[in-house]
Amino acid sequence: MYICVKLTLLKDNLALQYIRNIYLNNMKTDISQIKKTQKKNIIQLAIWTWGWVAASALATFGPEFLWQDNDFLNIGSMGLYFITGFGMIIANRKQLMGLDELQRKIQLEGMALALGVAVVVGLGYSILDIENYIGFKAEISHLVVLIGLTYFSAVLINTKRYK
Repeated sequence: MYICVKLTLLKDNLALQYIRNIYLNNMKTDISQIKKTQKKNIIQLAIWTWGWVAASALATFGPEFLWQDNDFLNIGSMGLYFITGFGMIIANRKQLMGLDELQRKIQLEGMALALGVAVVVGLGYSILDIENYIGFKAEISHLVVLIGLTYFSAVLINTKRYK
């Protein structure tokens, strides 16, 4: 009887170890697959972002330095700008959807803060420019820098807060 109980317990223990090993191996595979997917998404986002930056430069400086008064090339460069811009937006969404819940929360909180600052400060900045309360012309680049700094700061602060 003692030997039979001992063998049954040993068999049950081996079965539990086997199940646990399968679960842990699947978990390692899942984590490995998630990291591969995230890396792929980041690379795709980087490619689309650099493509958009290059298209922006082409649309901005092409008419002045590469071709003059060529409407076909101007429209074509703006088309390329919009195509790469929308590609970057789609890649950014795909990258966000591939993050885990905490990473996504950190990113979305940063984006929400950046959007709020952009709307409030951007409209206020425009009003100040229209009413001549500032001694210089309001430029969109100022707002873009503010959005970037706000987003970057919010992501850094939230990363430290949640970790």
